[in-house]
Amino acid sequence: MNRRRFIRNISLVSAGFLFISEKIQGKEPPLFTEHKPDPSSWKSDEINIAWIGHSTVLINFFGTIILTDPVFFERIGVSVFGMTFGPSRFTHPALTIDEIPKPDIILLSHAHMDHMDYESLDTITNKYSDQIDCITAYNTADVVAELKWKSLQEIDWDEEIELQGIKFKANEVKHFGWRYPWEKDRSNGYMQDGRSYNAVIIEKNGKKILFGGDTAYHELFKPLKDENIDIAIMPIGAYNPWKKNHCNPEEALIMADEHIGAKYFIPIHTKTFKQGMEPVDEPLTWLNESISRYKINLALDDIGKTFTLSNL
Repeated sequence: MNRRRFIRNISLVSAGFLFISEKIQGKEPPLFTEHKPDPSSWKSDEINIAWIGHSTVLINFFGTIILTDPVFFERIGVSVFGMTFGPSRFTHPALTIDEIPKPDIILLSHAHMDHMDYESLDTITNKYSDQIDCITAYNTADVVAELKWKSLQEIDWDEEIELQGIKFKANEVKHFGWRYPWEKDRSNGYMQDGRSYNAVIIEKNGKKILFGGDTAYHELFKPLKDENIDIAIMPIGAYNPWKKNHCNPEEALIMADEHIGAKYFIPIHTKTFKQGMEPVDEPLTWLNESISRYKINLALDDIGKTFTLSNL
């Protein structure tokens, strides 16, 4: 058996064990959120940001609807014969895939299955065939290239593109990019043909949002101090024991406040899938206890909540 097939089979077996273990232990069904966004009330002269769950954020950016890393179904992982083997949700999405408004742009940070969920993307693009532009990280478009996009383009570190009147600039983070273990990855030195991973600055009407994607603590954001970023959307979960790839809430606050100088902080990448050993409610509790020590303002602190910022 060759190495690639061996690693693939081990991955499938591990995912299968997790799936069966949850069934045997009688895992509780996902919780419904206490809060529910109302996109119908959003206005084209303001910014609205709703945390849908995990790293899925619905953004009204002055009338343009952007959806980040959409994940809407019960499980993420490897799909085999119509079944998905992998972690199941702890919390339902704040809006179902049928309740979200049509995205104008879908922004994908990298190819991990909890960020580039094929089932969610397939469902959305079938519903809105050839109507959605998609931006993804360098060397990751092949994963979703066959879907019915209006356009699909990659953006690399320090590269800037403009789409529908919005500027997108990719920034390097400290993470890894392979979707399957045998793939080449920039974190392993394959800079030209390895899968990449982005944070992205989104800019329109003089306002800037940083979508942090997924990252461990790093100092790569320090040059952004002069960018005058208004809102930092930052991952805060799955840090125990995965500190090499994921930051904790304190580290996320340091990067957003001290390195970037953002005015508002929005958490993601927690309270949705049990990916780390920390208690599922620990990251948000830690965030709320620490925020007062920083200049940055906590814009929202739970799935389903919406933050609004007017351009007036």
